[in-house]
Amino acid sequence: MNGRPAEGVPGGDPRVGAGTRLECGVCWWVYDPAQGDEVWQIAPGTPFSELPGHWRCPVCDAPQEKFMVLSDEHDD
Repeated sequence: MNGRPAEGVPGGDPRVGAGTRLECGVCWWVYDPAQGDEVWQIAPGTPFSELPGHWRCPVCDAPQEKFMVLSDEHDD
C-alpha cells in the first residue's frame, strides 16, 4: 500500500491540496489533478476535492472514498 486513506474526501481531508495525487485503493490507478480524467471528461487542473460527487475510478469503478493520498505528497 503506497498511501493513506483520504478520509472525508472530497474536500474534508487537510492532506488533500489542489495538486495532491490520490491512488485508488482497489486497482492502484492514480488521479493526477494536472492531467484530469479523460474517461469522465474532467479537465486538467481539477483538484480531487472538486470532482463531482458521482465521479468514480475510471478503471475499476471504485468510489472516491477508496482513494488514498500518496505518501510522497506534500502539496498545500
